[in-house]
Amino acid sequence: MTEKKYVLVTGGAGYIGSHTVLALINNGYEPVILDNYRNANENVPDRLERISGRKIIAVKGACQDEELLNELGQQYNFWGVIHFAADKAVGESVQKPLKYYDNNLTSFLSILNFMEKFEIKNIVFSSSCTVYGAADTAIVTEETPLGAPLSPYGASKLFCEQILKDSFDKGTGFKVVSLRYFNPIGAHSSGIIGEEPQGVPNNLMPYITQTAIGEREALTVFGNDYPTPDGTCVRDYIHVVDLAEAHVLALNYLDHQDNKFWDAFNLGTGVGTSVKECIDLFAKVTGKEIPFKYGPRRPGDVPQIYAKVDKARDVLKWEAKYDVAYAIETAWNWEQKKDTL
Repeated sequence: MTEKKYVLVTGGAGYIGSHTVLALINNGYEPVILDNYRNANENVPDRLERISGRKIIAVKGACQDEELLNELGQQYNFWGVIHFAADKAVGESVQKPLKYYDNNLTSFLSILNFMEKFEIKNIVFSSSCTVYGAADTAIVTEETPLGAPLSPYGASKLFCEQILKDSFDKGTGFKVVSLRYFNPIGAHSSGIIGEEPQGVPNNLMPYITQTAIGEREALTVFGNDYPTPDGTCVRDYIHVVDLAEAHVLALNYLDHQDNKFWDAFNLGTGVGTSVKECIDLFAKVTGKEIPFKYGPRRPGDVPQIYAKVDKARDVLKWEAKYDVAYAIETAWNWEQKKDTL
């Protein structure tokens, strides 16, 4: 790249955001983190500097802070935005729907208004497979109809995708890629950044690793009576480093498109793994047996879903490199190191 391409990364100190910041740096982009650290550790930018060996631009603040956004827009000639910032726990969203609609939608609208004001055309949106709702088939493609999401979290992602479609249809000139994630797990190979939930984890892998290290007494598996091979939910677990690389490829893809452009991609491995299989594989990889018990189903969970990933492979030239076993290995490495960082 002949000139710096500044990319605003909202929620860039979070789990997926921090790994994507490293991928951006490694591919010649200039990321600028905007994060209020409500769901992230404030020392993440320092950790990113340790890994990358360079200064990280990080600004503390909320996406809804119009004055702060104006300052950033005047300071940096942003080429694009990657929007991660959102509340993201399916179960919590069922209990606190207003929190999710308020934060996830208002922060997103604020960023779009900012982009329009400063004529920033490129955006990669952090979406989710939850936009498919309870699909008729376990394997979903980008052509699978977007369903009625089973949680306010999923609904908020679907609403944001609709807002983006409406926006570029009405002539804002946005160029949009929506990345529909399946289930990110794992950590950077250095063990310096990884998934670091605030409080009790809502995702499976950090709950497993925290149980393995003795921080949690036992893992509760939500439901063992689903119509799946072993009765537990089946998901498509993708290594976070693979996921991060897809964001860079999405930006590269947008660079070659005309204004008023929209596309969406599933990001997964194409392989479904059950919760029970994850527990068993963790024991095999690490030698640590995980005490667990079965509990009732969790509201908002679909029985099984995994990705058809041909489109990302063919168009973005992206595919997952790492399997669940490696993701477990890196997650466990991170869990053992994180309290010393």
